[in-house]
Formats: sequence, structure tokens, C-alpha cells
Amino acid sequence: MKPDIHPDYHEIKVVMTDGTEYMTRSCHGKAGDVIRLDIDPKTHPAWTGVQRVMDTGGQIAKFNKKFASIGIRKG
Repeated sequence: MKPDIHPDYHEIKVVMTDGTEYMTRSCHGKAGDVIRLDIDPKTHPAWTGVQRVMDTGGQIAKFNKKFASIGIRKG
């Protein structure tokens, strides 16, 4: 490997959404920095398999009204 071309690889602390912490190595920030996660595998639906549908402002109702006639065949 060539010297002086690679980023600094150091330990940082990662804080999960539930408060648990662990140390890992990364090129992010400086040695000893803390990363606080907003979304992690313990809370994100992609990993938990639990999804919440939030209908903000009636968007689902508006969608259903707009596309209600699709798929209905008149004979």
C-alpha cells in the first residue's frame, strides 16, 4: 500500500436510538467522536418487519379517490 493516501481509521462511539452504545472503527470524523443514530436496525421497518401507515392530511384517502375507478370494468 502507498503511504499517506489512506484516510485516518480510528475508533468512534455509536449511540443507538434506545441508548445502547458500542465502539467501532471508522473514517468518519475524528478519533473519539460520537454518532447518534436517528434510525437503526432496532426501529426501522425494513429490519423489524413492522410498518406503520400514517395518513397525514388524508393522502391515502385522496389517492384512493383518485384511482378508485382503475381496475373496474364496465360490461
